Amino acid sequence: MGVLRALDGGDPTIYGNHMQKTTVYMDEEMYRRLKQLARARRRPPAEMIREAVAEYTARHAPRRKPRSVGRFKSGRRDLGQNAEALLTGFGKDR
Repeated sequence: MGVLRALDGGDPTIYGNHMQKTTVYMDEEMYRRLKQLARARRRPPAEMIREAVAEYTARHAPRRKPRSVGRFKSGRRDLGQNAEALLTGFGKDR
């Protein structure tokens, strides 16, 4: 297991079996902006890339349907076409 000492005197970053290593290619301008932002925030560029990937994958992950969707059958095939008519008076006191 490798250990990288933090340059700013903070906690060291420890890499072990819980991380996978990959290579990311980017153009010079993107790399320059990343380094500039990382320096301003006093964070390693790799940490910022991990954060960006985590945000992106969370935002674009398929949304899971609630388990109750499709679980019950009404026996009606016209719910989509007649929803408004079928819901008339729903929620009103009798």
